[in-house]
Amino acid sequence: MKLLNRERIQLLIDNRLQNDLIRGHFGLEKENLRVDRDGQLALTPHPKAFGSKTENPYIQTDFSESQVEMITPCFDSIDETYLFLEAIQDIVSLELKDEYLWPSSNPPMLPKEQDIPIAQMNDPEADEYRIELAQKYGRKRQLLSGIHYNFSFDDKFLRKLYELEGHDIDFKEFKDDVYFKIARNLLRYRWMLIYLTAASPVFDKTYLERCVALGDTHDDKSYYMLNMNSLRNSVCGYRNEKSFYVSYNSAKDYVRGLNRLIEQKELLSAKEFYSPIRIKTAKGINPLQELMENGVAYLELRFIDINPLQKIGISKEMMHFIHLFILFMLLKEDEPFDELDQRLADLNHDQLIMEGIQGRLNDRQNDMITMEEMALFCIDEMKEMVGLLFPQDKEYQHILDVEKRKIHNPELNVASKVKSDIQESSYLNYHLEKAKMYAEASALNGYRFVGYEDLELSTQLLLKAAVKRGIKFKLVDRDENFVRLSRDTHIEYVKQATKTSLDSYSTVLIMENKVVTKEVLKEQGIRVPAGEAFRNLDEAIASYDTYQGSPIVIKPKSTNFGLGITIFNQEFTRDEMLKAFEMAFAHDQTVLLEEFMTGKEYRFLVMGDEVVGILHRVPANVVGDGIHTIEQLVHEKNKNPLRGKGYKTPLEKIQLGEAETMFLNNHSRDWSDIPQQGEVIFLRENSNISTGGDSVDFTDDIPQSYKDLAIQSAKAAGATICGVDMMIDDIEQEATDSNYSIIEINFNPAIHIHAYPYIGTNRKPEEKILDLLFGSLK
Repeated sequence: MKLLNRERIQLLIDNRLQNDLIRGHFGLEKENLRVDRDGQLALTPHPKAFGSKTENPYIQTDFSESQVEMITPCFDSIDETYLFLEAIQDIVSLELKDEYLWPSSNPPMLPKEQDIPIAQMNDPEADEYRIELAQKYGRKRQLLSGIHYNFSFDDKFLRKLYELEGHDIDFKEFKDDVYFKIARNLLRYRWMLIYLTAASPVFDKTYLERCVALGDTHDDKSYYMLNMNSLRNSVCGYRNEKSFYVSYNSAKDYVRGLNRLIEQKELLSAKEFYSPIRIKTAKGINPLQELMENGVAYLELRFIDINPLQKIGISKEMMHFIHLFILFMLLKEDEPFDELDQRLADLNHDQLIMEGIQGRLNDRQNDMITMEEMALFCIDEMKEMVGLLFPQDKEYQHILDVEKRKIHNPELNVASKVKSDIQESSYLNYHLEKAKMYAEASALNGYRFVGYEDLELSTQLLLKAAVKRGIKFKLVDRDENFVRLSRDTHIEYVKQATKTSLDSYSTVLIMENKVVTKEVLKEQGIRVPAGEAFRNLDEAIASYDTYQGSPIVIKPKSTNFGLGITIFNQEFTRDEMLKAFEMAFAHDQTVLLEEFMTGKEYRFLVMGDEVVGILHRVPANVVGDGIHTIEQLVHEKNKNPLRGKGYKTPLEKIQLGEAETMFLNNHSRDWSDIPQQGEVIFLRENSNISTGGDSVDFTDDIPQSYKDLAIQSAKAAGATICGVDMMIDDIEQEATDSNYSIIEINFNPAIHIHAYPYIGTNRKPEEKILDLLFGSLK
């Protein structure tokens, strides 16, 4: 017995189409119920932070108000798809606060049927549809959740295959035939994928009474049936009330069959046809009409259980295995698939669920072959397929070997492991512990946008906030952190999170040029440091005699992030001043020398007419322990996971560079010195987070008069979003003409330092940016 179509495989090899074959488009959809801290179904509304339940493309509700549906965009790789689903789960989990995502396809502890909340969609047609489903199938059954695996081939590959094979039909019909062939084969062999992905063998006593009555229990709370590995895919699961058989021979026959069932009032609409494999169109608004006009867009595999052993409910390895299985369905010989074959496929499905893989396979030939024997044979055929197409790829062979071992050893399957673990605990406690563990893992990811860690952290935060609200994004230039945000027809381009259409180019130039900034602020009566500008090194160092002994700041005219800045608040030599000017001139043709302002420095983040956050930035420092050198203490402090490089973490690593060395020397210190226990050693005068400083939130502690000055300064420069750096002598006193000074306005303020301060409250500045660009959530 052979299943593979070796002629087609050889055709692909001869024309070097292996890479085109493996290249596809992937997507995942996952439903999770929300539960409270005790593992009971959460009866709270869908969180408002996620915006519209229907228009958010990433986070929606399914049947129940308690049922979150997470949807990835279409990606060209499994890795991207997997990571994006993890990112959505992180976003959802962080927003739930006192609730958790239930990590099982089977429901948690349920209230009475009538108390399960049906999703309120604010759409009469959608609301009525859900009410009809509740009446027809029951609310408890509607709460069964799972994963939908979406797949399509790259159209370029299908067109090459179409041309090579010389078909006498048009491309659309050929493409439809490819997907319908795969759908037929998947329906026939789905029992094998269900066996390998099943993960819902145990359910709570609050589920359907008739199903509980069929089960056994070890604690009068957790119920299971002898060999059942997937409640969701069983007769107690979510399926049509009776079996419906439509032809999968062509799109035309398929549409005709579904229309007939709808006309006969057997189905409310095409959406109610709960086939394990669904034929999908691009828009999905009127799927049957779209299928006839535009053809198949992708296939949706709907029978995959949520795996409680995986944070996002599915492993990357299983995603790759399913992909290989789909390719196998394309490259195997075609077989008839009429109503009899569909009935036999249903028999195999139910037999596998309730009796395991040891039973005899039901087929037309009535061959005396077991499901286990057929599954092993399919794995061997897949290994041959991979060996022919990808002879150098050991990873695919490993993935197939792992699944083969599960067929030989049922105890290695997820369902067996879950059932065994629950018998040592209980259904409720087991899954609640998993839910808490995964919520903690999401919290640890806090500031990270999984899969996009190469972006600056401020950009990651903005994109996570966009996903939460349902604002679509596209990376236009990844290296430049340049993104396109869109909702409906509203489009915004944003660079590095805070460079937006809200600020004009001239405004940016004003803030970028510190000479111009000071002039603009002085015209508005705002206090700024006195000083002068130098255009060459000789002219600059000639000022030594004038300023020697005075506290001063030397800095480039137009840099950001504290680059090239040196502060002298004690005696300094001509050589030290020369080094400071050389560092500054390395960043700009013009260098400023300003009086050093007394007091403490605070960063005011101004957005619109509001100060969103205020930070006091403590210069880079270490605390002595009487044992280690300053250099060793720096290395130890830099091990903190919140510290990194390139603005991708809330705090930056402390550098051991020229500026730090000069500062230490200026204070009669050296890297090899050993500070006393508790002694604070500062390594820089300037307090920028970008140079290793610590951030402390003071938003609620600073009087309004200083906030008004920051807003006035932003308006003077015409800025909507900016960072105003202010020196304040005493925050216990209201602002006067002499107890503050604006030392800079920054046109590209980092927002992550206000979201994740070293000490203090997350001010969520990324949300404010979206409010300004797209309007606040209602």
